[in-house]
Amino acid sequence: MDYDPAIEQASADFSRARGKAVLSKIQNILNTDNDRLLSFSDVRDILKPKNEIYRGNQTVPIKLIVGSEGRYRDFNKYFLPKKDHLRHRWQSVDMAHIRDVILPPIHLYEIGGVYFVRDGNHRVSVAKMQNVEFIDAEVISLSTEINIKPSMTTEELKDALIRFEKKIFYKETHFGDLTKYWDMDFSSPGRYDVIYNHILVHKYYLNEDISEEIPLKDAIVSWYNNVFHPVITVIKEQWLLVNFPGRTEADLYVWIIKHWDFLKKKYGTYSLPEAAGDFTRKYGQDKGKFWRFLTMLAGRLFKLRN
Repeated sequence: MDYDPAIEQASADFSRARGKAVLSKIQNILNTDNDRLLSFSDVRDILKPKNEIYRGNQTVPIKLIVGSEGRYRDFNKYFLPKKDHLRHRWQSVDMAHIRDVILPPIHLYEIGGVYFVRDGNHRVSVAKMQNVEFIDAEVISLSTEINIKPSMTTEELKDALIRFEKKIFYKETHFGDLTKYWDMDFSSPGRYDVIYNHILVHKYYLNEDISEEIPLKDAIVSWYNNVFHPVITVIKEQWLLVNFPGRTEADLYVWIIKHWDFLKKKYGTYSLPEAAGDFTRKYGQDKGKFWRFLTMLAGRLFKLRN
């Protein structure tokens, strides 16, 4: 068999790529999200795009390809191969690059200004390793109003979507101006729609006893004063957030209201503080109880001193 320098070069390239992948894993061992390639399915589930458009063949910047539809576990965030079984396919693509063989376009999804591989993961990996700047691709675009930065992790994408949803909610309802409450924050997307539905239900019940339709702004103020704020007060008085690390007052409001409704349907009369306490006992973290006791004690001592 004749010596083929392309085979040797491709083998060395793969070994170097695997070494870089291992080093990246070690460097990000305390924050594995920084080394994880984005899953297109996860991103689609978070952003929920409403439609897609076929864009045809395009020349796409390699640096904007940030994820994969089906092979996101095989490559890291920089499209370096994470597993040795990828060697054969990876090397064959690399040899085509070394020999200047023209390969067919890869297939990509575009969403939020970045791209996800439908087909052609090894070609993207080799291209990145070889410092290729552009690649030919057949592109399908999915619509979203969120701009995705190439460096984003899944959690950062969720945070960006939550901030966007909050901006839209406050802008369209004037919620902050009406209530002076600017801190309605959530730890998961989609909750501002839940709040808006709560307000509409409250508005419906307010309209039952009057002939004229009340303005939405009046319903918002009424809902805030008579529904939302009392729950937030109970959450603060019972120091419930310490039992739910990483969650917000608004998160607990949504859960407690739902739990309270369940308890009232099951047992009849049930007070809000009782419902909040029952929810915390069932779903809160036990280790939060000690800190809850300390913070409640400190609060009471502070009141006594003042």
